[in-house]
Amino acid sequence: MNRRSIARRAQAGFTLIELMIVVAIIGILAAVALPQYQTYVAKSQVARVMGETGALKTAYETCLNEGKTIAGACDLGATSSSIASYSVPFVSTAGTALTTTTNSAALSETGTIVATFAGGAAETLKAATAKTLTWTRTATGAWTCGTTAPSKYAPAGCPGV
Repeated sequence: MNRRSIARRAQAGFTLIELMIVVAIIGILAAVALPQYQTYVAKSQVARVMGETGALKTAYETCLNEGKTIAGACDLGATSSSIASYSVPFVSTAGTALTTTTNSAALSETGTIVATFAGGAAETLKAATAKTLTWTRTATGAWTCGTTAPSKYAPAGCPGV
């Protein structure tokens, strides 16, 4: 063999079987990664809504402490959400700007704040029956959180079903 033929063989590249093996490995990795990513997205969205409604909980508590309990007396300072609609003493729709954040109903010592997953939320949180996250206040002032989302999506402080 002369030098020229040896140089051509070294630069031959990959064989078809080697390329097929690489494509198969990438396919297997993608098949495992995509469902895990979707789970991660749903879990982060439940945690986000828990945080958003937690801010409403603080404002609700402040209004109770200041005696602003009649309808329209309390500005809860809510912001719009692209993944949830709220039902506090006011109602919002996911993805639309809030026109008012004052309470439309009287605040009570045993109130609830409910967020329903909608809009840009993960399909697993909206499918069939939309999942909710609920903060409930007891007469003693303790707040508890619960969600109808599957427990694999629920944050540590808000158990799921």
